[in-house]
Amino acid sequence: MKSILTLIRPRQWVKNLFLFAPLIFSKHLFEEGFLATEALGFVVFCLLSSTVYVINDIADREADKLHPVKRSRPIASGHISPRRGLGIALVLFSWAAAIGIFLNGPFQIAALLYLVLNVLYSVLLKHVILVDVFVIAAGFMLRVLAGAFVIQVEVSHWLVLCTLFVSLFLAVSKRRGELFLVQQSNETAGREVLREYDVAFIDQMITITASGMAISYALYTVAERTVMIFKTENLIFTTVFVLFGIFRYLYLVKKKKTDDNPTLILLGDSVMMMNIAAWFVSCIVIIYSAELKSLF
Repeated sequence: MKSILTLIRPRQWVKNLFLFAPLIFSKHLFEEGFLATEALGFVVFCLLSSTVYVINDIADREADKLHPVKRSRPIASGHISPRRGLGIALVLFSWAAAIGIFLNGPFQIAALLYLVLNVLYSVLLKHVILVDVFVIAAGFMLRVLAGAFVIQVEVSHWLVLCTLFVSLFLAVSKRRGELFLVQQSNETAGREVLREYDVAFIDQMITITASGMAISYALYTVAERTVMIFKTENLIFTTVFVLFGIFRYLYLVKKKKTDDNPTLILLGDSVMMMNIAAWFVSCIVIIYSAELKSLF
């Protein structure tokens, strides 16, 4: 059971919290039924993402055996056979389909696109320079769109653009971490696409995506549609948490020499977690100020 849990990577499910962005920013968080529907969509994406992780580990098992960190993964280490791993992937997909059938068509299409795109990434697209990071970004954008589709709300174009820059920022940072591990280890050359990258090029992309993320979020907070929906311009003040988060993440990536997993970097740093919590609470207070006043 421990090997199965390691294989499906439940800690990575935190990425699927992007589905809740449309719920929060559409002002439906406290309305009956919306949260439950979004939660079902979240479960579907958790099952689908775990399905992809299993397929990825099966496809990469030989390369993972040579990796200083990935060699301990259940399939690469031999604790779970590829055949059994495929069976686990089929079970996870079946569960996702059984739940997803009760959700609407647009959500089902987004979920299916997410699965197909990530399977293609696992077997082919991750070996193509730049395409690899944009596919990762597309996965995050599909999460946000699926979160909007499942509760049938319109998602702001600025929010989609911000998600694009956030996901590209995380994807490029992941490549930097992978490149650092390869440079520090004499045992593996890493994945083939890393030969096309170098630290200077990656750092340029990190600068561009970080700038785009900060600017797009700031513009979203003062956009006419945003102010009209929330009836306040105070959301701009949450930009300080976004900027601090960017700077803190860059500090962790470049100074602390952490591993290549963005999720572990975020969850493993208490300062980053406090900043994310402060941003979330401030957004809730600003967006739902009228609802919160009625509760008290």
